[in-house]
Amino acid sequence: MEENFENLKIMVIDDSKTIRRTAETLLKKVGCTVITATDGFDALAKIADSHPDIIFVDIMMPRLDGYQTCALIKNNSAFKSTPVIMLSSKDGLFDKAKGRIVGSDQYLTKPFSKDELLNTIRNHRPSS
Repeated sequence: MEENFENLKIMVIDDSKTIRRTAETLLKKVGCTVITATDGFDALAKIADSHPDIIFVDIMMPRLDGYQTCALIKNNSAFKSTPVIMLSSKDGLFDKAKGRIVGSDQYLTKPFSKDELLNTIRNHRPSS
């Protein structure tokens, strides 16, 4: 039986259209509402309006990278407790450590599988 993720709002911040589309398709299939953003500035503008439950953010982005975006989200008292999951094509210890420093809750290496994505959401979704 497919698990139900309805009423969960997930934000995916990535400058790659492919990653945004892949994540959006997978998440919509399980009932999530998906908000996508192309970079940190775009995301910060949308977060205030949409109040996502979980945020996935790519590390390598133009203008405002994932670390800066995560730090800005976590520094805002309204979103301090919102789980932020870093997405990266590099599986480096340095990246993971840096992600933790800025307050990210988990680290997912791209390309991620449907299972990895859903397990991450399962681990971080707000308990209803």
